[in-house]
Amino acid sequence: MTQAPAFETPGFDLILAGGTVMTPGGRAVTDVGVRDGQIVALGDLRTTSAANRVDCAGLHILPGVIDTQVHFREPGLTHKEDIEHGTMAAAAGGVTAIFDMPNVKPLTTTPETLADKMHLAARAPWVDYAFYFGGTATNATQLAAWENLPGVCGIKIFMGSSTGDLLCAEDDHIENILRHGKRVVAAHAEDEAMMNANKGTLLGDSHDVRLHPVWRSVESCVSATTRLIRLARKTGRRVHILHISTAEELEIIKDHKDIVSCEVLPNHLSMAAPDCYERLGTRAQQNPPIREQRHQDALWAAVNNGLIDILGSDHAAHTIEEKNQTYPASPSGTPGVQTLVPIMLNHIHHGRLSLERFVELVSYGPQRIHQIANKGRIALGYDADFTIVDLNAERTITNAQQKSKCGWTPYDGMRVTGWPIMTVVRGHIVMREDELIGGPAGTPVRFRESL
Repeated sequence: MTQAPAFETPGFDLILAGGTVMTPGGRAVTDVGVRDGQIVALGDLRTTSAANRVDCAGLHILPGVIDTQVHFREPGLTHKEDIEHGTMAAAAGGVTAIFDMPNVKPLTTTPETLADKMHLAARAPWVDYAFYFGGTATNATQLAAWENLPGVCGIKIFMGSSTGDLLCAEDDHIENILRHGKRVVAAHAEDEAMMNANKGTLLGDSHDVRLHPVWRSVESCVSATTRLIRLARKTGRRVHILHISTAEELEIIKDHKDIVSCEVLPNHLSMAAPDCYERLGTRAQQNPPIREQRHQDALWAAVNNGLIDILGSDHAAHTIEEKNQTYPASPSGTPGVQTLVPIMLNHIHHGRLSLERFVELVSYGPQRIHQIANKGRIALGYDADFTIVDLNAERTITNAQQKSKCGWTPYDGMRVTGWPIMTVVRGHIVMREDELIGGPAGTPVRFRESL
């Protein structure tokens, strides 16, 4: 890509010239004009001046990718990740906005802890950001007011795989949360009681990580998802089921799409048991687990038939030292915000999904489910967020590339075709040709339901 010299009195702050633009109406080889952080022109801008003109010929210009599930560990767990490094990784990977989870220390479950997190995030955010507010048995009745605080993208509940106040395993507690508020409730749907029983009967004293999807069973996910849908129906509340991992859940969800949306992760689409555990050991350990090929096949079918609404990374950084602990003392979770785009572009290259479907999963879906204001599409008046990619670029993913504090990826050494070339956040170029430039440019994401 080349860059034209700046003009003294520009018509635009930025022109992206001659790329294949993924518009809501389809692909178009055209120019995009940006002024004051917004998209103000689409069309032939060859004779129009700009402070910065970027030649995008041969590249595809996507709406900015929104990763709606990350764990950036701040405050309280910043030895393995923080918001600055997490958003650096996002920018490096072509992601323009992130939604961070509430399981930090202290938990994001009060206006005060949210305000502290917003303050911490404002110091050096490379991309735009929002935060889930944790729903608990103790704060349920106040959520209708608190869900509309600035920076909140929705309510998060943990039906399993959490501790302390964030663990919300009882139906009456979940129902109470669903009855207070209107915005989407995102759920980690594993049945805590079933998993606790399985740990004794199925895992026992074993240290074999290949038992991870046995202990955290298909049945525990099905139970939690079934219970959540029943409570959503009872209360009339929209729910969003995170990181679907089983074929059986998909069969249940398909009959309830009027009130239930769902998410899938690149890891569940790209790895399968037992191979991933034999190859990566505890580095493949996450919750819910990566499962056998039949589940991956069902997830791919759901991606392509429209059942899946959102693709998120569930970036959950741990240090290598932590991950190398003997299973099951090893923590669950893998980093992923920087590799989401290249892994999925590689799937596109191999014909597993279309570029249009990818845009739906990482831009249109997040905008629709979370009612994001002015983001998620390349259209006049929308924020100038762009993920610019080269579908033919061949690269190798390495640990050395990773901007995350944890410094590793389960895809180390993987050769991919398709790569993010530039990340633009509200008109600010924050990554170009693998280099972070321009400095942190992120601000809080805004939502239609809380404006």
